[in-house]
Amino acid sequence: MKNYVQDGKTISFTPTAAVASGEAVLLATLLVVAIGTIAADTEGTGVTEGVFELPKKSTDVLAVGAAVYWDDTANEITSLATGNTLAGKVWAAAANPSTSVWVKINA
Repeated sequence: MKNYVQDGKTISFTPTAAVASGEAVLLATLLVVAIGTIAADTEGTGVTEGVFELPKKSTDVLAVGAAVYWDDTANEITSLATGNTLAGKVWAAAANPSTSVWVKINA
């Protein structure tokens, strides 16, 4: 097939600030997780699909299958849609006051 580019499971991007391995980064409306540490202004790779343990708003109670959003100011998953970007679906329930949640990103 002449027009095949790639499987779409990863994406190259150049962050303006350093990104740690495993850190979530919002690219417009696409949430990616850095495969490795990426220095500022250096191209790196992010994963675009899969289940990741991500930081969450500690007071949120999240049920399996619930839609969750990325708060790009607080750098965390939240149940609040207003002002945030859809990140995916909850893969394992997370209670108050937990600080992380398993999310299937971009689902």
